[in-house]
Amino acid sequence: MYAIELNGFGGPEVMEWTVAVDPEPGPGEVLVEVVAAGVNRADVMQRKGFYPPPADASSILGLECSGTIVQLGAGVTDWQVGDRVCALLAGGGYAQFVAVPVTQLLPIPEGMDAVAAAGLPEVAATVWSNLVLTAGLRSGQLVLIHGGGGGIGTHAIQVARGLGARVAVTAGSDAKLTKCAELGAEILINYRDDDFVTALADQGGADVILDNMGAKYLERNVEALAPYGQLVVIGMQGGVSGTLNIAALLRKWGTVAATNVRGRPRSGPGSKAEIIAAVHAQLWPRVAAGEIVPVISAELPITEAARAHEMLDDAQTFGKVILRVRD
Repeated sequence: MYAIELNGFGGPEVMEWTVAVDPEPGPGEVLVEVVAAGVNRADVMQRKGFYPPPADASSILGLECSGTIVQLGAGVTDWQVGDRVCALLAGGGYAQFVAVPVTQLLPIPEGMDAVAAAGLPEVAATVWSNLVLTAGLRSGQLVLIHGGGGGIGTHAIQVARGLGARVAVTAGSDAKLTKCAELGAEILINYRDDDFVTALADQGGADVILDNMGAKYLERNVEALAPYGQLVVIGMQGGVSGTLNIAALLRKWGTVAATNVRGRPRSGPGSKAEIIAAVHAQLWPRVAAGEIVPVISAELPITEAARAHEMLDDAQTFGKVILRVRD
C-alpha cells in the first residue's frame, strides 16, 4: 500500500507519500480501506518528534479515519465486509489501509458523507470522555471551551449545547467567534483583546473548563473556575510545565484533571473501547439525527498532507482539516 511516512522529524516537508508495509488484521480486528483521514494536532506533534506512538501502534500518522471494511480478523462476527465505518486509531490513518480493533469502530450514519465522517471519531472520543465521562457536564452548567474554532472546539460546543449547558469560548478572531455563536456558544471571548477570567467573573466562573493550552493558561484557568469547578487539560499547545496555585484551587474546592485518548488501553476501565461504546450509545444517535455535525474547514488529497498540517496554524481554518485518500 501507499502511506505517509516520515523521513525524519521536523517541518511538514518530512512527510512523504510512499510505499509502506501492508497491515494485517489480528484477532478482533478488521482491515479498513481508507477513504479519508482526519488531521489532528497530535499528528503535528508526532511529526516534530514530540509525541511518539504507543508501543503497539502503527508509526504512520493518523488518529482517525473513515472507510470500508475489506477483511475480517479471527473472531469478528458483529461486522461484515463492505460495512461503512469510521474509526478511532492509535496511528495508521494516513494510509490506504489500516487494521482497527472492532471496539474502536463506529458506523457511518446513513446519509453522511464518508469523507466528512473521517473528522468525527477523535473529536467525539475526546469531547465525550472529557466533558461527560470525566467532568460530568450537565444541563445548566457553564463550560468554557478554549480554542472554540478548532476541531475539538467546534464539536464540544455542539455537544455541550445538546446537553443543555451554557457555552463560553475563546478564539483568536471575531470571525471565528461569530461562527462559534452559530454553533451555540453564547459568551464569546477574543483572547487577543479580552481576558477570559474577567469575561467570566460576572457569571461566577465556569463549572467546567476544557483546555488545550496546558501550562500557559494553568493559573488563570484556576482563577476562572466556579466553586467546585473542574479544569480538564487535554493539550499542551501553551507548554508542558506551569505553576499551580494550590491555595487558589483549595478556595474553589476545584479539581484539575489531565487526560488523553491515544495512550489509553484498548480494553478495560477507562479504555478506548469503553469510550467508543459510550459515544456509540449516547452521542451517535444525536449525530445520526443531524443534531451534531462535523465541521470541516478543508478537504485535501493525501498527497497534500504538508499543506493540511500548515492549515492547523492558519488563522482562517475553522473546524477540521480532512485528507482524502480515495474517492
